[in-house]
Amino acid sequence: MSPRPRKEEQQNLQEAVKQAAWEQIAKSGTAALNLRAIARALNITAPAIYNYYPDRDALVTALIIDAYTAFGDCQSDVRDSVPADDLEGRLRATGRAYRQWAITYPERYQLIFGTPIPGYVAPFEQTFPWAARALGILVGVVEAVRAADRLRVDSFPQVMPGYEEAFGMWKNYAGEADLLSLSVAVLIWARVHGLVSLEIAGSIPPFGASGDALYEYEIDAIVRTFIG
Repeated sequence: MSPRPRKEEQQNLQEAVKQAAWEQIAKSGTAALNLRAIARALNITAPAIYNYYPDRDALVTALIIDAYTAFGDCQSDVRDSVPADDLEGRLRATGRAYRQWAITYPERYQLIFGTPIPGYVAPFEQTFPWAARALGILVGVVEAVRAADRLRVDSFPQVMPGYEEAFGMWKNYAGEADLLSLSVAVLIWARVHGLVSLEIAGSIPPFGASGDALYEYEIDAIVRTFIG
């Protein structure tokens, strides 16, 4: 057998394992993720999975990276669909895409932004670059507003001493941005994350004809607050 079909076969199995894992998460939650159960669902032996994912945590890490990658691709594509000089349009578009992606892929959203998994600690060096790249889309939009001298901030709280370095790590993966832009982006993310998380959990009722009126109200408030 030639190397190419063998490689494709391996990739197909890896993708099948991850798809089965997402189905298991949707049904029972991430904490119940079990490699042997996935093997049974795919009608393969457990060692076949262990060749790619030696334990549950390795599989969870792969799922997190995939989720961040897909989320980042979505944010990037939507941002680039709006002209670069339409700063308000780019902020609105990425904000709306954030909610739509979360509603479309709730298991993926909750895996990267939701409740921690008991006994699992995401390996920083593997997951942070993808997280920074995904959330860096919003940072870049805010930085463009600041660079255009349109970022409206008044006495914005400063990062506590000693934490500047942590913010600076974003620049290694998400591009150059002023510390103020990073800080404002974190606040914007926290605001939309709160609404989206509550909506996915069914903890707030839908508003408006399409159920998105409350979120649109918040997007309007964010634009009015930060873009002059």
